[in-house]
Amino acid sequence: MSEAVMAGAEAFAFDGGKTGVLLVHGFTGSPQSMRYLGERLGERGYSILGPRLPGHGVSPAAMAKTTANDWVNCAEDALLELSAKCDKTFVAGLSMGGTLSLYLAASHPDKVAGVIPINAAVQIDSPDLAGLAYARGLPEFVPGIGSDMVDTSTKELAYDQVPVTCVKQVMGLAATARALLPRIKCPTLVINSRVDHVLSPANATVIANHVGSSRIETLWLDNSYHVATIDNDKDLIAAEIDSFVTRNL
Repeated sequence: MSEAVMAGAEAFAFDGGKTGVLLVHGFTGSPQSMRYLGERLGERGYSILGPRLPGHGVSPAAMAKTTANDWVNCAEDALLELSAKCDKTFVAGLSMGGTLSLYLAASHPDKVAGVIPINAAVQIDSPDLAGLAYARGLPEFVPGIGSDMVDTSTKELAYDQVPVTCVKQVMGLAATARALLPRIKCPTLVINSRVDHVLSPANATVIANHVGSSRIETLWLDNSYHVATIDNDKDLIAAEIDSFVTRNL
């Protein structure tokens, strides 16, 4: 019998017009980190889909049984579902969700009208994480990375432990997305916090410098850390994504 999804971590969808926005959450997180953004964009008339990636929003043990293939397949299925009922579909994602968004834009140019990576990972310059990828004799779990926010009154619904077996999966996914950046030809809005304690903000520069699109914009956030979609800049993010989508319809 499968484990129950944590309260608040459920996938979400809001029916709207013929323009869709797919919202993908991050590594060890849940759709909770994207729901506020989804609600604000839904109010603006977009059709919204926020999938829950396999193994997420349940337990670290459940996540340990999943791979990057599972996460990619879920994101692709969500893109196919949303694009089937929309004339144009944009994809935004936080952290690993941003990585998946870039992967989708590179792999499905016919279905992604624009991509918005938010504090996304295309290179994980962490010796500590890299040391976990292939080493022997490691514990099953290490301390989590959730709730990196300026606004300490809000908490991200994320695991307090990271399955070690998933570390190599996310590092491989980031490297794959990095190599695929030149294939991204759609309009791209790179959103990144100036201060991020989980991923280096240098990722934003790498993305902006290597995507193959001729329309690249960068928005730097001054009042949020890693989980920016529910931090102090959450309304700015919603407004800027709305503006970006409108400009590229």
